[in-house]
Amino acid sequence: MGESLNDNSDRNVNNGIANLISARKALKLSLEKSKGLGLALDKAGPRLDEINQRLPSLEAAVRPIRADKEALAAVGGHINRAVGPAAAVLKVFDAVHGLENSLLSDPKNDLPGYLSVLKRLEEALKFLGDNCGLAIQWLEDIVEYLEDNSVADQKYLSNLKKSLKGLRELQNGEGRGRLDGGLLDAALDKLESEFRRLLTEHSVPLPMSTPPALGEQPCIAPSPLPVTVIHKLQAILGRLIANKRHEKCISIYVEIRSSNVRASLQALDLDYLEISIAEFNDVQSIERYISRWGKHLEFAVKHLFEAEYKLCIDVFERVGLDVWMGCFAKIAAQAGMLAFLQFGKTVTESKKDPIKLLKLLDIFASLNKLRLDFNRLFGGAPCAEIQNLTRDLIKRVIDGVAEIFWELKVQVELQRQIPPPSDGNVPRLVSVITEYFNKLLGDDYKPLLIQALVIHRSWKHEKFQEKLLITEILNIIKAIELNVEAWVKAYEDTSLSQFFAMNNHWHLYKHLKGTRLGNLLGDPWLKEHEQSKEYYATVFLRDSWGKLPGLLSREGLIVFSGGRATARDLVKKRLKAFNEAFDNLYKKQSNWVISEKDLREKMCHLIYQTVLPVYRSYMQSYGALVAQDSSSSKYAKYTVETLEAMLLSLYQPKPGRYGSFKGMPTGGKFDIGVADLRRTASAVA
Repeated sequence: MGESLNDNSDRNVNNGIANLISARKALKLSLEKSKGLGLALDKAGPRLDEINQRLPSLEAAVRPIRADKEALAAVGGHINRAVGPAAAVLKVFDAVHGLENSLLSDPKNDLPGYLSVLKRLEEALKFLGDNCGLAIQWLEDIVEYLEDNSVADQKYLSNLKKSLKGLRELQNGEGRGRLDGGLLDAALDKLESEFRRLLTEHSVPLPMSTPPALGEQPCIAPSPLPVTVIHKLQAILGRLIANKRHEKCISIYVEIRSSNVRASLQALDLDYLEISIAEFNDVQSIERYISRWGKHLEFAVKHLFEAEYKLCIDVFERVGLDVWMGCFAKIAAQAGMLAFLQFGKTVTESKKDPIKLLKLLDIFASLNKLRLDFNRLFGGAPCAEIQNLTRDLIKRVIDGVAEIFWELKVQVELQRQIPPPSDGNVPRLVSVITEYFNKLLGDDYKPLLIQALVIHRSWKHEKFQEKLLITEILNIIKAIELNVEAWVKAYEDTSLSQFFAMNNHWHLYKHLKGTRLGNLLGDPWLKEHEQSKEYYATVFLRDSWGKLPGLLSREGLIVFSGGRATARDLVKKRLKAFNEAFDNLYKKQSNWVISEKDLREKMCHLIYQTVLPVYRSYMQSYGALVAQDSSSSKYAKYTVETLEAMLLSLYQPKPGRYGSFKGMPTGGKFDIGVADLRRTASAVA
């Protein structure tokens, strides 16, 4: 029995151990499964996150399935209606892509082909713009339907709305330049560059066939743009105008053509146009420029600006662009027209001077000659600046002419207080005024002067008659005569007074006889001055050189018989007196001047005839009495030949002239024919 109990105890222990072992294994297996499950859960976490992120899109994808059956059925119809227009738009857009290579090439290689391709691009863009409306209309219906029926999510709808906005911009023309990466703008940029290239390469300054001599009109060869180039410019402008991109080409045209005109004018040496009023004292200092100015202005207007005027019409007007006059106005202003007018204004601002009257009339003549050209070329509203400057210049010129002319008599009278020339010569005032009025009454100036005075009076609502001009000129000549009379009386030396009177009466007679002014004054007036000259010449000769022969008296020598010594003393005494008188006269009168060659030679010859024959005879008769004397050179001071040379060299002109009217020319008489009007001496008495 005990043995049985032990067996049972052992059996129970063994069973307990086995159970523990089984429990341990089970626990270990559970732990391993838990560990595996933990690892599996760790791996499943990211996948769950991914699934969570994809749920909205999956929800959107299956939303149409969840939407109302009728709504889903209607979507198909809306889409089908929009497919046709959208497909057409896409097809054209693909065609636009096909034009890209051609439009990014250089137009100069094939301008007509380039313009043709560009026109196709424009047509494509126009088609897109015109046909987007239908596609937009249906797409808007789709978006509205999708929104109302919750068939699509908000992100999808947002993309649709953004696309629709782009289509609307295209339809309104706002997006044409950005279409296909700005292909249209790039093509138009290339056309602008080609426009500049064509102008630059074919805008050549007008060549001078020969260098123009001073005062001569330069010979030129016309050089318009070739017709083919004009046609190309017009074709380019046509496309740019169609795309509202022509403004830059207008600026390019003005820039290049004005530069070309300036280059043409450079050959004329126009630096003088920039002269300022501070750079000269009077008109004489720029007189040569005024003469050039008229010729250069005529050349610029008739050749350069005329050509530019026609070219502007050819390039712009015939393509329907009403900007050609504005282009021409800018070209004229920038090329130098304003500088021409400014120079004229500068002349009008110079110091008043009688010669300025003639120069102002020269300017008036140039402007008057070009009046029709100015009105035609610069008559448009865009040329307002040139018009205003021209009108201002004409007013300044006419005012200046009238002011100087009506002040001439006062200027002449003011000279009366100035002392007469110390050399007895003709005062500059007298010599100038005769030449001045002979020229002023000539065919070149008289009509201009009358026209200017008529215009000036008309501004004051007054009438001008030619007799006013004639009367004023005669009054000025009368003032000159009064000046001469006053100057004759101003000399303390009687001989010099006579010499001066002779000089001036002869000058007035000689330089007015046969001239228009002389004919106005009349033959009696001229004859009076001729007779006055003869009178003063006779008196001058008698009271000066005419006294010398009396000093070589033969009295006491012919009948003297008291011996050679006494005769020699008388000859010495008389030769000494002659030499002293001659020396005094010669010394004094060697500084006197007779400008008129004929009068000078005549007076020298008269003095020669008065003095030399007597001296020669005297020396032949009595020269031997003093020849052997140790002091013979004191008495036989001059040989006949020496005396002759001295007398014939008297009264030669000296450099420089006396007087007023500074700047007036002193050249020879103007040969201007005979006037119809005649006046006698009583007219100026």
